[in-house]
Amino acid sequence: MIIIMDRGVTEEQIGNVVSRIRDSGLDANVSRGTERTVIGAIGDERKLDPEMFNSLSGVEYAMHIVKQYKIVSRESHAADTVIDISGVPLGGKQIQVIAGPCSVETQEQMDVAAKHVLDAGCRLMRGGAFKPRTSPYAFQGKGVEGLDMFEKAAGRHGLPIVTELMDVRMLDTFLERGVDVIQIGTRNMQNFDLLKEVGKVSTPVILKRGMSATVSEWLMSAEYIAAGGNHNIIFCERGVRTFENAYRNMLDVTAIPVLKKETHLPVIIDPSHAGGKAWMVPALSRAAIAAGADGLLVEMHPNPCEAWCDADQALNPQELKDLMGVLGQIAQALGREI
Repeated sequence: MIIIMDRGVTEEQIGNVVSRIRDSGLDANVSRGTERTVIGAIGDERKLDPEMFNSLSGVEYAMHIVKQYKIVSRESHAADTVIDISGVPLGGKQIQVIAGPCSVETQEQMDVAAKHVLDAGCRLMRGGAFKPRTSPYAFQGKGVEGLDMFEKAAGRHGLPIVTELMDVRMLDTFLERGVDVIQIGTRNMQNFDLLKEVGKVSTPVILKRGMSATVSEWLMSAEYIAAGGNHNIIFCERGVRTFENAYRNMLDVTAIPVLKKETHLPVIIDPSHAGGKAWMVPALSRAAIAAGADGLLVEMHPNPCEAWCDADQALNPQELKDLMGVLGQIAQALGREI
């Protein structure tokens, strides 16, 4: 951290800043220039906050010079991390497409969906047992019963399951039911108590970007999980809210190379929640893989017209199979595989 002092700063004011730095266990370097005096904090500056100094007399402003996210940063781990999801690698040469319905509805629906996910060539399955809905009167999911349906259907085909955790009180139930990947939804990206709790387990976590979150805020949320000991984190870009209403959310493809530069952890894309319409999903999926995404989170329903949730954005089984074929060609051109 560096602290920029005002013009005409006194030695007493400089001494106060130096004392506060040293009281925090760091050393200080004072550089006196012709225009400004700059004080540098030497050591682990993550112990310091700019607010500790901005209120001191004689300080113009303070700022960090290293990233606040330490564990998830590329600086701490140069090589790409590959996360093992019950034998399925995510983050390496092989791109993973996680497909399945928005919500768990019936056992029959999940059985048929699981078969189509496998037939399309996908190695992981998604499905929502607990659903965060804008309206309190909309279908909220089947809950624990839905988890059981999901596990039964996916288990028959050896597909690891991905489902959303909304309430920390359900974490033990998720672990007991053998959930392979815990998804933290966009509305909970900064639910820090929830992030701390999933940080205490080893189950991989998909962390979706908040509706209006910056990349820095997103990375700091991941740091909450990593600081608890769980480093099995997957970033998921699902579009951010803008003024545009021609589509559901604006897919930030730029976030893929930015995250690849900033973190060693895998990055996947949710084209279904970005576009909000099934016809947009193939184009957004192609763009994501071309930009370097490690995987996709795609909604597929055996019969989208009958879906209880987000029917407009769900692919049908044939559309998923067709998409997988096209994505395989793009992956091959990039030296990767689906």
